Amino acid sequence: MGSDALADIKADLANRVAAIEWRAGPARIADEVDRIRAVAHRHRLMPAVTVAHLLESALARGEQGALVHGWLALLREAVSSERQDQGACEAFAAACAVRFAA
Repeated sequence: MGSDALADIKADLANRVAAIEWRAGPARIADEVDRIRAVAHRHRLMPAVTVAHLLESALARGEQGALVHGWLALLREAVSSERQDQGACEAFAAACAVRFAA
């Protein structure tokens, strides 16, 4: 995949994250995050997969409101990450744990 195509995919995922309407309720958020995770996985954007998975878990625990904004901000960062290695995934997972006591 060319760098332009990957940049387009990252831009699409970032737009999807920005467009999530968390006031619609956790089920709608979870569906959107699941779709983002699936696209990220298909294109090997592994930090985004990691954060999306952890966000899905947080939503399943009942997280909502302002905390979800923080999760979405971290997901946007993961989508735009240049690194796609295991170390990047671990760094984003650690950031989730530190920022959100996951």
